[in-house]
Amino acid sequence: MAVYVFGHKNPDSDSICAAIAVADLKSKLGVEAVPAAQGELNPESKFVLEKFGIDAPEIISSGEGKQVILVDHSDLAQSLDDLSKAEILGIVDHHKLGDVTTPNPLECWIWPVGCTCTVIKSMYDFFGVEIPKNIAGIMLCAILSDTVIFKSATCTDRDKEAAEALAKIAGVDDLMGLGMEMFKVKSAVEGTPAKDLLFRDYKDFDMSGNKVGIGQLEVVDLSILEPVKDALYEEMKKAKEEGGRHSVFLLLTDIMKEGSEMLIVSDDPSVVEKAFGKAPEGNSVWLEGVMSRKKQVVPNFEKAFAG
Repeated sequence: MAVYVFGHKNPDSDSICAAIAVADLKSKLGVEAVPAAQGELNPESKFVLEKFGIDAPEIISSGEGKQVILVDHSDLAQSLDDLSKAEILGIVDHHKLGDVTTPNPLECWIWPVGCTCTVIKSMYDFFGVEIPKNIAGIMLCAILSDTVIFKSATCTDRDKEAAEALAKIAGVDDLMGLGMEMFKVKSAVEGTPAKDLLFRDYKDFDMSGNKVGIGQLEVVDLSILEPVKDALYEEMKKAKEEGGRHSVFLLLTDIMKEGSEMLIVSDDPSVVEKAFGKAPEGNSVWLEGVMSRKKQVVPNFEKAFAG
């Protein structure tokens, strides 16, 4: 029976590359494993897989009757809607432990690092399995993406060490050049519907009983997003109403200025000031130095909603 390996909804490069890498590792350890995804690839992920000559994983929408390994998430809100009908064999992640539970013991690798692929590099080392050149390449790209080329608050020395080791295997000499190449692809928004941009890198969270959506768009210059900002705000309002959400926030992250403008649609905008100590100006607020949803945004909002 095949084991399906997949990341969170609205998959980013880490979810896609981690699924491919874990499936490769498990296959070499004698497990029939298949990489999968819960949605279409975003432009950056397509670029990464094409660059290293790897096929996109198959898309799945149901876990019923399947054995699965979760990568890059352990929250029910971010997983398959019928995950309870699947048998979870493992979790490989770099976020806080979510609300997934299992009736049986499972293999669990959850580390406080900037990228799931950093954890997977250590898994290959632990099991003594050689990393193929092309898979090393996509794992490197996932680390560069998730750590925003090592600028994110989530980045650790382990991420940098893993990236350097993977770069040697993949034959990549210029890490910064590769990272900027990826972020230029990520920054391309022309011709993309605002709804697709909002949900390109988006997650729902349960915060003290409130459904809160937080999206993020990372660009090399915020001026790229200026023409679509109003349309993004309208899509946020729709997402809030249609999804029964208390709030929808969208981080517009400028990777060169190292900060984010947050667009706000909320039943109680005061949670923003509670979370960040800064009052919104109109429908947005500039958050200096804030680049990580995981480390700098979600925990602040969780405290604000709880308090």
